[in-house]
Amino acid sequence: MQSHDPVTFEQFQIYVSEALETLPEAIKRMMSNIAVTVAEYPTEAQKQSVGLRPGYELYGLYQGVPLTQRTSYYGMVAPDRITIFMYPMVTHYPTPEGIRRQVQKTVLHEIGHHFGLGEKRLRELGY
Repeated sequence: MQSHDPVTFEQFQIYVSEALETLPEAIKRMMSNIAVTVAEYPTEAQKQSVGLRPGYELYGLYQGVPLTQRTSYYGMVAPDRITIFMYPMVTHYPTPEGIRRQVQKTVLHEIGHHFGLGEKRLRELGY
């Protein structure tokens, strides 16, 4: 951790927890078999999995089977995973409040993927 970082890893984890806690109850009830984790950086494989172009950053990643694609055969599978990446956000947002807002937006974006929304629709919705 560098001393000029506006937030610690622990504080960043709290921002992610807060974003999850403030979800509407109806959304929380519909979320199924999903784990949310925090990592410092995305791996090269994670960047490649979404076709990230050079010069772009990955703030979050959804990996799993969206609710809209689950069938009666869906069962006994590992949880879907949402990973929120700290340092791409810390690099681009200089204040704790800016980071907190982007964490909220990123968590909502990745949950949108869990519910089957694509990138284009999420952008239209402002996420």
